[in-house]
Amino acid sequence: MKTLVIFTDLDGTLLDEHYSFEPAKEALEELQRRDIPLVLCSSKTRAEIEHYRSLLKNSHPFVAENGGGVFIQKGYFKEKTLPEGYEQRENYILIRLGADYKILRDAIKKLQQKGYRIKGFGDMSPEEISRLTGLAPSEALLAMKREFDEPFILLNGEKRIEQILKEIEEMGLRYTKGRIYHLLGASDKGKAIRVLKELYKKHLGDVLTVALGDSPNDLEMLQAVEVPVVVKRPDGTIDETLASLKDAIFTEYSGPAGWNRTLRKLLTKL
Repeated sequence: MKTLVIFTDLDGTLLDEHYSFEPAKEALEELQRRDIPLVLCSSKTRAEIEHYRSLLKNSHPFVAENGGGVFIQKGYFKEKTLPEGYEQRENYILIRLGADYKILRDAIKKLQQKGYRIKGFGDMSPEEISRLTGLAPSEALLAMKREFDEPFILLNGEKRIEQILKEIEEMGLRYTKGRIYHLLGASDKGKAIRVLKELYKKHLGDVLTVALGDSPNDLEMLQAVEVPVVVKRPDGTIDETLASLKDAIFTEYSGPAGWNRTLRKLLTKL
């Protein structure tokens, strides 16, 4: 019998527009009762995810900054099963997949020097990030502790976005979009999920993986699992990038309410 492992995005998926997971409480409690791993996989920083792991009483691995880093509590997996090149980071094993943050900041500065009106989180104050994202000021500080991914905005709207994205590709970097644009290296959530799937197979044997997400930056994650679940946005629509995803389950409700209802049905069925 296969062991179930759940991967989930946070913003717009497990968290609503007020950053609350309260509507998903029933399914979360069921996962804890059944000791089913819940792996948080987000564009958020390690510091931000640690905040939510604490609230959720979650001790499973997590994926930060759009797949840039896989963080595993020391002792969670046997050391001999870990891939080569892992790093020791405080009480974690870090499997680094993303670019160094300095490379991303240098790329933002080059774009600014070329006259593009682009602004990254590294150019903003905590108050600006708070206004942009709706995060509390204390959480905005956590969002600034970046290691692998730089969110950015355009100060003149979307007018020159195609040129900016082309410039990013010519620098050998990538971009993705959640609520806002993100600049990153060769990492994505799908690569991180595949690393963890292999580790869970070595640890648990055959696994059945489920992933839940709502945005374009979740596409690779959803493609990397056996059961992809696309969560509706607050306006009741499905992101067009995910709408044609093969064999996906589409939630009836948006955000954590949809997450809760769909996952409870899956837990009954699986």
